[in-house]
Amino acid sequence: MTNHRTARISEEIKKELSQMIRDEIKDPRVKGLISITHVEVSKDLRYAKVFVSQLAGEEEEKSTLKGLENAGGYLRSELAKRLQLRMTPELIFKPDSSMEYGAKINTILSSFNQKEGADKSDV
Repeated sequence: MTNHRTARISEEIKKELSQMIRDEIKDPRVKGLISITHVEVSKDLRYAKVFVSQLAGEEEEKSTLKGLENAGGYLRSELAKRLQLRMTPELIFKPDSSMEYGAKINTILSSFNQKEGADKSDV
């Protein structure tokens, strides 16, 4: 069972980080369409894994993650001001590959459906 408090804090961190990345980060490596897909906060609220998705190539995604890691101190201090928690979690940025995984599953399913359609027309 997930703790409701950690779930609420995760959503607040996600909302605030999205706004800060969109409006306040001036690092040239952090560019393009970047979205925070999910935030997982540890039970003791010391760490927060921030899953980031970007519609770009692998090299550009790595560059964006490096830029976000460099801005991590600033983002954490701004979160501390905005969320007013006793302890602000340390931010750990991770790439989110769920979009690619979903696209792969979709192509497998569509090829399976085409194969099923061809088999039924043979009967």
